Amino acid sequence: MSIHLAAEKGEIAETVLLPGDPLRAKWISETFLKDAFCYNQVRGMLGFTGTYQGKPVSVQGSGMGIPSTLVYCNELIKEYGVQRIIRVGSAGSYQPDVHLNDIVIAMSASTDSNTNANRFPNATFAPTVSFGLFQKAVRYSQEHQIPIKAGNVLSSDTFYDDDPEYFKQWADYGVLCVEMETAGIYSLAAKYRIEALTLLTISDSLVTKEELSHQERESSFTKMVEMALATL
Repeated sequence: MSIHLAAEKGEIAETVLLPGDPLRAKWISETFLKDAFCYNQVRGMLGFTGTYQGKPVSVQGSGMGIPSTLVYCNELIKEYGVQRIIRVGSAGSYQPDVHLNDIVIAMSASTDSNTNANRFPNATFAPTVSFGLFQKAVRYSQEHQIPIKAGNVLSSDTFYDDDPEYFKQWADYGVLCVEMETAGIYSLAAKYRIEALTLLTISDSLVTKEELSHQERESSFTKMVEMALATL
């Protein structure tokens, strides 16, 4: 066991899907995994392990933001030997051609967090996707004719910004969308030499002010989760 995860050794698979919402972790385990069991309820951050097409996979809630997410990623990697982390989350579009329901693959992650500024004073580290997982996700999208966007995303520490125009500078530099975790995950994966991938479903747009309903989010997230599991 670790501080925040109650799993025994061997109860967490080498591949972990990482939604922010612990209830989404529960939904993924019930919808996609066979013989799933709950290994963690500490702080309500649910975690499950089961099998998908005969291969073991875990799903762990991580909370919102880089600090919360890295608590769980550190323990998954260092205490349980996890080798692949696949974030499955939602994001807000920064571009007029990135629409609701689109799936975005984060090739890299800009950030306004100090997580890497503290590690690399007077320098900038560029958190980047693991190429092998990226290839598999793109291949799956092509084989199943699922439109995707791939590129730079913003991992922001601020959900409600005081400046409603803040996103435009990032948009001017081609950033596709905003979320809150990927820069931290990709950085930690680089440090520990494991694989990491972020898949995002666009749930709202800062450009058009549109947003998905609860029912629409559920159906679109299904495609994203199937893509994530296909990388196994």
